[in-house]
Amino acid sequence: MAQDLSDMPRQLYSAKAVRQAELDWVAAEQGSLYELVERAGKAAFELLAAKLTQGSRVLVIAGQGNNGADALVCLRWLLNSGFNASLFIFPASQPSTEWQQAWDKLQQSAPKVAQVSEITAAEYDWIVDGLLGTGLKGDVRPEAAVMIARINAARAKVLSLDLPSGIDADTGAALGASVEAEQTLCFAALKQGLLTGRARHCCGELHFVDLGLSDFLPPSDVVRVGAEYLKGLFDARPRDSHKGKSGKVTVIGGDYGMGGAVRLAGEACLRAGAGLVTVVSRPEHQLTVNANRPELMFWGCELVDMEVYLRLGWAQVLVLGPGLGRADWGYNLFKAVSLSDKPCVLDADALNLLSQEKRSQDNRVLTPHPGEAARLLATDTADVEADRFAAVRKLQAQYGGVVLLKGAGTLIYDGKQLFVAPVGNPGLASGGCGDVLSGIIGALMAQGLDNTRATVAGVIVHGGAADLAARDGERGMLASDLMPWIRHLVNTDL
Repeated sequence: MAQDLSDMPRQLYSAKAVRQAELDWVAAEQGSLYELVERAGKAAFELLAAKLTQGSRVLVIAGQGNNGADALVCLRWLLNSGFNASLFIFPASQPSTEWQQAWDKLQQSAPKVAQVSEITAAEYDWIVDGLLGTGLKGDVRPEAAVMIARINAARAKVLSLDLPSGIDADTGAALGASVEAEQTLCFAALKQGLLTGRARHCCGELHFVDLGLSDFLPPSDVVRVGAEYLKGLFDARPRDSHKGKSGKVTVIGGDYGMGGAVRLAGEACLRAGAGLVTVVSRPEHQLTVNANRPELMFWGCELVDMEVYLRLGWAQVLVLGPGLGRADWGYNLFKAVSLSDKPCVLDADALNLLSQEKRSQDNRVLTPHPGEAARLLATDTADVEADRFAAVRKLQAQYGGVVLLKGAGTLIYDGKQLFVAPVGNPGLASGGCGDVLSGIIGALMAQGLDNTRATVAGVIVHGGAADLAARDGERGMLASDLMPWIRHLVNTDL
């Protein structure tokens, strides 16, 4: 289940922006860089001390950069407070100035520092990870990778300082190897990479402490969104509402054997509040679509004829792609929708067909997972996952509209602002969940939300529904399990 981050900053930053804010803070004579180290180290101690029990054994692992300096300050506080704490120093060619200051102060204040030369798996209850910081570029060195493997193999719980060692602060990708922490305490500004990609797994429970740099951070075009985004978004409906005023959506897809995809997308449209939903699919799928959901209208399509165009023209919003396939049938429907000027949500094989006939259009929402994103960008999935922020920006620049890059920590970019939505859980990694998301977004667009707000809200409703459904467990969760919770989350006016 996703962690509630509503008490954390909304604006997210790159490591470079945070470093510049630190320099500006010093230049404004607010203090020295070492004073920031002292604040960070004390905050880490306070978080850890609240979790320690009598007799807890702690190992502090300190690299020789400023991240390691934070760890040394934390160690000093632990020792001076009577905790059983030892130190492992991971050497560097040249310790930072702040590291040397922290070391000197540790020696003066707590001269009996127990240093160890290796990590024994069963020896410690907690490990403080101050190995590598935000300055890491490229894969971790082999000797650091060995240390990370030992940390992960230890039975101790891990508190990572600022970010788990080996995680890229800007992208969330693992740089060859990364610490898997139970707790991560982020300092000064929330780093954008911590909310997406591999970092979602490695950070564990995320905490934040403001070191006093807020006034020196510029406005950011990357923002965090969560459940609080939905507050006040859905107004109560007028008492004289009728179905024609609640939005009309046509869902197109479902080639042979894939009728369930349009069925899920169609029901998600209804559960998210659309008044009328028509499904255009293979005639053979009418029973699949209507057997348990008679509220969906259905049009069987063998050929793209005038009746199909009438269904496209009837709708306010089109959802194209669930189960569409890439054969002639799906391609002809793709071409028909391309002729429409209606707002459109493209998913699944509609995206794969778009990758073969590239076209920029501003009134549509693209919803690729990393594999589909790779095809749209003519690259590979690993390249997309290595920098999800760069990938979503490239997709939007090339294809226009609003782009939603699925994954752990979904990204949404409309060309102006980039939203990071750390919502949902691994239970969503099952067939049909993407079809449900497309249906929700289409319904919200049809009810009057602009494409950006509908996409952001759709992601949050989808992830929130998954978290509510996961009360019975993530493993074995089905896309259809989200349906009752979607209805719950789009009624925040109640």
